[in-house]
Amino acid sequence: MRLRALLDTDALGLRLLGGEDELDRTLRGVMTTDLRDPSRYLAGGELVLTGLAWRRDAADSEPFVRLLVQAGVVALAAGEAELGAVPDDLVVACARHRLPLFAVHESVAFATITEHVVRQVSGERAGDLAAVVDRHRRMMTSGPAGGGPDVVLDLLGSDLDLRAWVLSPTGRLIAGSKVAGPALPADVCAGLAAEHLAATRTGRRGPYRVLLGAVTYSLFPIRWGHLPAAAGGGRSPQGARDVRESVLSDWLLAVEADAGDWPAERLDLLQGVTQLIAVERDRRDAARTVRRRLAQEVLELVQTGAAPAEIAARLRVAAPVLLPGLGAAPHWQVVVARVEWAGGEVDGGPVAQSLLEEILVDPLATGPEPSDRIAVAHTGDEAVALVPLPAVTAEHDGSESGVHADALLAAVRDPLTAGLDDDGRLTLGVSAAVHSAEGLRGALEEARHARRVAAARPGRVCAAGHQELASHVLLLPFVPDDVRRAFTARLLDPLRDYDRRHRAELIPTLEAFLDCDGSWTRCATRLHLHVNTLRYRVGRIEQLTGRDLSRLEDKLDFFLALRMS
Repeated sequence: MRLRALLDTDALGLRLLGGEDELDRTLRGVMTTDLRDPSRYLAGGELVLTGLAWRRDAADSEPFVRLLVQAGVVALAAGEAELGAVPDDLVVACARHRLPLFAVHESVAFATITEHVVRQVSGERAGDLAAVVDRHRRMMTSGPAGGGPDVVLDLLGSDLDLRAWVLSPTGRLIAGSKVAGPALPADVCAGLAAEHLAATRTGRRGPYRVLLGAVTYSLFPIRWGHLPAAAGGGRSPQGARDVRESVLSDWLLAVEADAGDWPAERLDLLQGVTQLIAVERDRRDAARTVRRRLAQEVLELVQTGAAPAEIAARLRVAAPVLLPGLGAAPHWQVVVARVEWAGGEVDGGPVAQSLLEEILVDPLATGPEPSDRIAVAHTGDEAVALVPLPAVTAEHDGSESGVHADALLAAVRDPLTAGLDDDGRLTLGVSAAVHSAEGLRGALEEARHARRVAAARPGRVCAAGHQELASHVLLLPFVPDDVRRAFTARLLDPLRDYDRRHRAELIPTLEAFLDCDGSWTRCATRLHLHVNTLRYRVGRIEQLTGRDLSRLEDKLDFFLALRMS
């Protein structure tokens, strides 16, 4: 498809702002994004659609356009809904790099342009996909009532005789064609997700051929526009692509067939289908925007010590959004998650946010898509979820209903372990249920303490609940002051005396070591020390106190002593 063909379709509402001499370029795909650096999702030959949310000032246009050109993008289309008109600095940058630039009228949806381009491009490559895309309009125009990704999968089955399913990275079945027969068993979904994540970590391009039992599947990655943070967090140096930024977020299309002997036209056909499903993924993600904003506001109020009345007001706003139709104010649980990667180059916060939104999806929800009952924010490497519970859970005090740490990761441990490989880790903590704004700060601290307990355990994917803190954190307010002083003095005074006499830094070293969950490499990097120097200091701490920092019990004692000092 030639670029100039876009101007021949009035329904697209495209107006050429520059690059008339470049309109004979070949267009091979389309992508919608508002990332400041979307290059990791680009393969070359795309038309990029953007709402300009990445632009903060005029200086942002030049690097954005340069990255697109380096990635092989053939044209840029900017929506006019956000700023009213395409800014001159973007026009100049595109002219400098010879990148054709279109303006998209605010009345035209990006989905309309995406559908048109995919239909035209794929139609030129494979006639059977044209029928799929043409009938896909029902899903694109009618929203959830149109059936979501199931419509496309039904067409794959009826028109192309392909049994296909869409899965989340944790193995949750998102969609499947009716003609594909019974839904895939949970263990098969988990196995396919694990194989997909393991293959993705190798850096190979999809599709990935997988043999489960006697059945061969081909797995196609579904690349989508952005992570929940939407600010390009976690970029590796020099803008290099890092698969860890999206490996635990991307959906996959599983097809019961061996794509190894498919012709290029059939492979292109399935790639076009993944683009259509990616549009639906973006739509669902956009629907979570309000919940994320509410969670971020509540989290900031709690962490800054705002008055309970102010926090309660925000919770009253959140309740009807998360639990529509609920008469009484709900109770709340807090879930804290952290994804950490070796080396620290990748920001784990957006990844942890995406994972919590996936793991906490209501499994009992009915309808064309799962119900989101949670709001997730992230700060730094940590993601925090507010989980609303009906008021009836108060009589159970959170012990018989709500979120349970021991069951939360049971079904997703194997896929996530494969995605984390040997250089990533997910740890998660769950609080008890609270019934008021006054209890929310304590619930947040409780969930964070539980996550630290999980971090002290072996394994790539670990969780801990509030019940496991009962003998320590929850009893601290009831410990007499003289007992608290004696406890902290016995553990910390030898270290303070040593620091004072030798101008050493054993106390800061201990704090950093515990904050890094016992990771020698991350702690040494944080303190700007050689690992051998750190090992010497930790050895000195153990010698002076008679404790062993490889034991969970001693780590907890030191942690509590530092908290009470």
